[in-house]
Amino acid sequence: MRRTLDGMQSTVTPTHCPYCALQCGMNLTPAPGGTVRVSERADFPVNRGALCGKGRTAPAVLDPGVRLTSPLVRSPETGALVPAGWDGALDRIAEGLGRTRTGYGADAVGVFGGGGLTNEKAYALGKFARVVLGTSQIDYNGRFCMSSAAAAGIRAFGLDRGLPFPLEDIPRTGCVILVGSNPAETMPPALRYFAELKENGGTLIVVDPRRTKTAEQADLHLAPRPGTDLALALGLLHLVVAEGRTDEAYIRERTTGWEETRAAAMAHWPEYVERITGVPVPLLRETARLFCEPEAAMVLTARGPEQQAKGTDTVGAWINLCLATGRAGRPLSGYGCLTGQGNGQGGREHGQKADQLPGYRKLTDPAARRHVAGVWGVDPDALPGPGRSAYELLDALGTDIRSLLLMGSNPVVSAPRAAHVEERIRSLDFLAVCDVVLSETAALADVVLPVTQWAEETGTTTNLEGRVLLRRRALPAPEGVRSDLEVLHELAARLGGGPSPEKRFPTDPEEVFEELRRASAGGPADYSGISYRRLAEENGVFWPCPAPEPEPTPVAPAPAPVAADSAVHPGTPRLFLDRFATEDGRARFAPVAHRANAEEPDDDYPVLLTTGRVVAQYQSGAQTRRVDELNAAAPGPFVELHPRLAERLGAAEGDPLAVVSRRGRAVAPARITTAIRPDTVFMPFHWAGEGRANTLTHPALDPTSRMPEFKVCAVRVETVRS
Repeated sequence: MRRTLDGMQSTVTPTHCPYCALQCGMNLTPAPGGTVRVSERADFPVNRGALCGKGRTAPAVLDPGVRLTSPLVRSPETGALVPAGWDGALDRIAEGLGRTRTGYGADAVGVFGGGGLTNEKAYALGKFARVVLGTSQIDYNGRFCMSSAAAAGIRAFGLDRGLPFPLEDIPRTGCVILVGSNPAETMPPALRYFAELKENGGTLIVVDPRRTKTAEQADLHLAPRPGTDLALALGLLHLVVAEGRTDEAYIRERTTGWEETRAAAMAHWPEYVERITGVPVPLLRETARLFCEPEAAMVLTARGPEQQAKGTDTVGAWINLCLATGRAGRPLSGYGCLTGQGNGQGGREHGQKADQLPGYRKLTDPAARRHVAGVWGVDPDALPGPGRSAYELLDALGTDIRSLLLMGSNPVVSAPRAAHVEERIRSLDFLAVCDVVLSETAALADVVLPVTQWAEETGTTTNLEGRVLLRRRALPAPEGVRSDLEVLHELAARLGGGPSPEKRFPTDPEEVFEELRRASAGGPADYSGISYRRLAEENGVFWPCPAPEPEPTPVAPAPAPVAADSAVHPGTPRLFLDRFATEDGRARFAPVAHRANAEEPDDDYPVLLTTGRVVAQYQSGAQTRRVDELNAAAPGPFVELHPRLAERLGAAEGDPLAVVSRRGRAVAPARITTAIRPDTVFMPFHWAGEGRANTLTHPALDPTSRMPEFKVCAVRVETVRS
């Protein structure tokens, strides 16, 4: 039996899935062998009991035979990773990081985090980097997830939250344009919202170069050439203006910058956009009509338009379409981003990102520095400034950055130009990795620490709606496994950083969250009105949720006390209904223009490659590739290509194909289908080895978000003869 926060005993632990940003609710019950069994949790409104195969099989990775259960250190004699004790492993990490800091300066030590870390761990990692190590060189793999959408959202609305409205609003709107997203495979329980939209008479339009399982459900599917989503959005805005479908009163009352944006859009007439995108003019006109005719409509983007070197402008162009038609900051209307990673939202809100402090504060803001430094008990001037973005940090390994502490990420598989990143990691003087499994990156480390997983620790995450959730501990971790919070506590004690540094890094997640609340108070992502007890009693709380202002000291006898819950902020499920988060409360149009991909096809590399996911695997596959049921469904990489391209190559279904870019070569079996454009091939990115798709991808960076151009690069495809 376990004891819940209110003291009641229960054998059922209500919690959340460890994978994508839906953070689906599930119940865990004890199972033979010291693990847990997953069952339906119908009370959680996001998934209403539905789970995908990854969620159902999540306990498989808790098996001690699958995961790490002992620290590993690299033997100086054999060069192999061998089991070690915790004290010795921690001493070795402290010595390695400390030696680099002493010899080369604080910024020679890097920290790389993950979008799967809880809010508490993300917060503590950012604090550890800046207070104990004193380094500016911290970023995380969430930079590869939705940073372009975040940058565009801040530019337009003054605030970034994946969805500014709850998922429950989707079925009640009139039309949704879903751009570069395939929830049928990436977050299957979310597909019901789009099915319900259609059942209610609404329209679903999917923009994707492939006819995915999601596109098959659409009323209208647009298949643009990869990397041309920006031109497509501009062409639609042109039609909206030309056909008199703009909301002039809304534009006048709630926005700024329209004249310049309208002029930019008018330079993208439909026939010109058809030549760029390959989408016929009649489909462009039909899309504009379907989007504008209902009273309410939405645009939702995902990695397709975001993982481009022009991703911020691309998302901005879709936001412009929403603003011009009055489809933002109104009920059942708006722009939103479908975040991918489990805690991609919370992970960047509280300090893992190179330029941010807790509460989504800017690291360059003097007031923000003073506030957070006050919570941390340090001099604001002692906090380092912004560091490198994720890819730039990885690219600097072994040169400017000599040692790296990495938590919950596998860049050897997930980073662009992955062979180069692997080479940079191998060149480090020292690498320490905290993970639950021996990932491809962990296998290169000098020290690997086994850390607790989702079901073995309590902590909070923030899902794609901005809903802060409590993920509860359901069973003890195996002997030999510790939490990331314990790791940071012990390293702080060894590395110094002021008096009693270990006391400033508590190991109790609720204690860390209480500090996070104070650090976030008054910031854009204000969690100060959220507590563990409240999260245990509610199905999540939407930020911003400020704490109530303290009551002034009365000068006369106080009136009868007000009910305790009357001052509690309810949270903010729907943003921008009254005003946007800009200084004047108005949304900002951003005039943008189409530009070419960082790398276009030529005679040597005549085909475009785009990458993505499959339903049975997750991200770099470090965990899901250890689950037999998931491997049976998706055993390895493949190259999806059109029959016309296959015919030119002389390739048959299942034949090995080499996909070659200017950065490397990947080999995988052919999967021939009319669901993809003839000028494009697709590869999923979950695997290492010769089928590693990210060996090929381009590291060109968006100038604002620093997002790499994962989604499009030039390649050639070759048959592989035995």
